[in-house]
Amino acid sequence: MQRRTFVTAAAATLAAPMLHAQTLPSGPVRIVVGFPPGGGTDALARVVGQKLATMWNLSVVIENKAGAAGVIAADYVSKQPGDGNTLLMAHINSHALAPAMGLKLNYNAEKDFVPISMVGVTPMLLICNPDQLAKTVKDLVALCKANPGKISFASAGGGSAQHFALEMFKLRAQIFALHVPYRGSAPALTDLIGGQVNYCFETMTSATPFVKSGKVVALAQTRLKRAKSYPNVPTMAESGFPGFEATVWYGLMGPGKMPPAMAQRMNEDVNKVLAMPDVQEKMEQYGAEDGGGSIEKFASFIKDEQQKWAQVAKAANVKVDA
Repeated sequence: MQRRTFVTAAAATLAAPMLHAQTLPSGPVRIVVGFPPGGGTDALARVVGQKLATMWNLSVVIENKAGAAGVIAADYVSKQPGDGNTLLMAHINSHALAPAMGLKLNYNAEKDFVPISMVGVTPMLLICNPDQLAKTVKDLVALCKANPGKISFASAGGGSAQHFALEMFKLRAQIFALHVPYRGSAPALTDLIGGQVNYCFETMTSATPFVKSGKVVALAQTRLKRAKSYPNVPTMAESGFPGFEATVWYGLMGPGKMPPAMAQRMNEDVNKVLAMPDVQEKMEQYGAEDGGGSIEKFASFIKDEQQKWAQVAKAANVKVDA
């Protein structure tokens, strides 16, 4: 378990009584992240945490509880009091994909949490190394159909967002391709670059350094609209698959017993943070867009994601690889 605390200079002084109204926690506030330091979830939590520390005149602790693709952290937060002192940087894995696969979870992704705010949505990139023959989605589909079961796709692990994107692609394209799960994005990208596997869907955050260096080629991106940082890479929807959308998303949540008034106050403050120019600049660096909005909008988005990926899991018989 690793922690980092953000304490503003103002927090060292006596806070104004109004800042400790019932709609704010007493502090210190912990934002629990289900992944190690350095990843996208951790980075976005730190960006938001620093600003909330200033706004609330409280210390904000980023606490990493890595394991089971975010499920361990979600389980932990679901059991915490609803006083606002423990929050979760929720992730698509813990709140959409794990439930979609019917995994035996010790929490209910809907009932045991209170949505606060979407923080950001990032696309994935369909990538390959420069030596691969097919460098458009159309050519890739043709290649897979001409070589059923022989074209390999890496993923960051069975049941990961990358794996689900592949399964959606296979279903939509009606192709048979080989799934090669790895223990994380780093080894998957290493083997992709080295030619041990042919293609993969990878998060924009992880793939971008290798795209920029020319070690991999981006065939397509997986949101319905092109990311600002990739204006020249077509979407899957533009490449022959209307409606194809497979994203990685991050959002702030509280335990299920958090008072609605506190969640609403936090939602308003997170929206203010996400509107700050320097925060928007950092979000763009990670490819994260469309953060903010109402609690209801975030809750509706999560429900839609759960339903969509449950359908994919059932149709593709997605199982967690050992």
